[in-house]
Amino acid sequence: MTQTAFVARRSETWQRLDALLKRIGRRGVRALSPDEIFELGRLYRATTSDLAYAQGRGYDRSLLEYLNRLVARAHAQVYARAPESSMTRIADFYARVFPQEFRRSLPYFAICSAITVACAVVAYVLVRNHPADAYALLPKFLVSEQIRKSLHDSNFAVDPSFAPAMSALIITNNVKVAIIAFAGSITLGALTVYIIAFNGLMLGGMGALFTNAGFGSDFWATIAPHGIIELTAIQIAGAAGLLIAAAAIYPGRRRRRDLIVANARRAGTLIIGVASMLIVAGTIEAFVSPRRLPASVREAIGLLTAVLLILYFASTGRNRAPHSQPQAPF
Repeated sequence: MTQTAFVARRSETWQRLDALLKRIGRRGVRALSPDEIFELGRLYRATTSDLAYAQGRGYDRSLLEYLNRLVARAHAQVYARAPESSMTRIADFYARVFPQEFRRSLPYFAICSAITVACAVVAYVLVRNHPADAYALLPKFLVSEQIRKSLHDSNFAVDPSFAPAMSALIITNNVKVAIIAFAGSITLGALTVYIIAFNGLMLGGMGALFTNAGFGSDFWATIAPHGIIELTAIQIAGAAGLLIAAAAIYPGRRRRRDLIVANARRAGTLIIGVASMLIVAGTIEAFVSPRRLPASVREAIGLLTAVLLILYFASTGRNRAPHSQPQAPF
């Protein structure tokens, strides 16, 4: 069959397929009726056969390019994933995308955690042995001349009616710290490391001050309910910052710009998860931590949050079929 005869016989099929694809492009696949969706599949298979026939006959290149583009457009619609609702995407993010990305970024999280623990231990030992060192390690407003009350009876002694406002304030402050840790990537990770280290110094130094005053067990019991989630979230935010910094410092065999873009997407996934964790931590810190609960109960709540976090990040999303590229839900 000559090319002219072939085009005359088959062009109506191609035009109809092109018209359906244009409608999908303007209004989405939902614009098609069930019969038209069935027709789309039939026309796609027919056009694919036409392309193979035209290639075998050695027809003009312009015709082959036209059919190639048409088949590619149709393939993208015929084999596209079913549309997902916003709730489905959000659920998939927390059930698969976020924990998978956390495990993928575990080395960076481990670096931040090691910095925090090391700085906390150093600050605790120094302030325990030489309380005056607190002035060198901590901001002046955090260092009291004499601690006369436990953390639970001072910083957390608030009227329950103020809990909603306190929760909003805590969440805002924690998110601000997380964003700074993440944004530290623009300093090649220097600011990120500083924020993570300072967070550790503050934890260890404050713990030592309250321990020196005889309120050590209450200090740790008071921060336990919310602290595990909060500290974990800050380390993940730091990991997101180091992820981007690492792409800029050592891109390996990949183009630096390409790796920075790829790692920025990964970091974005982590930061969305961090924001959610900080909302949970801030809510617990405002509504649960100030309650007059026995220290053992507060410690048990902290232990429970630690176990749940470990189970979530260690096992969630492992049995789900992986997608080519994790996507955030927004």
